[in-house]
Amino acid sequence: MSAAPDVGPLLGLVLVVLTVAAAWLVRLGGLGLGREVVVAAVRATAQLAAVSLLIAAVLRSAGWTAVFVAGMVVIAAATAGRRITGSTRGRAWWAMLPIAAGVAPVLGLLLASTLVPLRPVAVLPIAGIFIGGAMTACALTGRRALDELRTRRGEYEGGLALGLLPRDAALEVCRSAAALALIPALDQTRTVGLVTLPGAFVGVLLGGADPLEAGATQVLVLIGLLAIEAVAVLITLELVATDRLKDDRPG
Repeated sequence: MSAAPDVGPLLGLVLVVLTVAAAWLVRLGGLGLGREVVVAAVRATAQLAAVSLLIAAVLRSAGWTAVFVAGMVVIAAATAGRRITGSTRGRAWWAMLPIAAGVAPVLGLLLASTLVPLRPVAVLPIAGIFIGGAMTACALTGRRALDELRTRRGEYEGGLALGLLPRDAALEVCRSAAALALIPALDQTRTVGLVTLPGAFVGVLLGGADPLEAGATQVLVLIGLLAIEAVAVLITLELVATDRLKDDRPG
């Protein structure tokens, strides 16, 4: 018997109920994100439906898999850049640097060591997890760093008055806040197996591997994510401190 849910009217009904409940709760709480919850749910459904139709063809070719991964990086950079700067133009594309710089060496090491087989069906899901983690770390770091610079502008200007370079003054102000972007990855790694059974573990297990192999895969993914997100956080912080990533929103 398959562990996956049946695709049919019942699945659609449950998804609608959950989406409406989430949107209603955030509106009730005055969080102002009701519309964003609905849009995110609809986009996720449409995007995964499209990917499900394309993925079989993509996985037949290493070339198409590479193109797909490159597209994931571009979309991740656009998403993180928009979250940080408020637009997807100009300086927002600096977000591609921390994402690519974090993912490329870690994924390259895993492929070169053959711990991840050089097969599309193995590479694509691992790359997706890594890119998603780098995107989140980049967006959180940039947003927190810019918010901190805005609210502690006096301290930044005080640092300049004491003779610090603009980069060094910015880092003094926003470094501790930006470090909070690593907390989700650290907590997920600390509590794996005790609080959550993450996607890589469940996916490998459902694919027929034994629990020990699934656990080894998940540990590899989680520690890889820690390295990737550390790189992404440091580079994003540097880009903010050197004014390459800057909020383009008015005010």
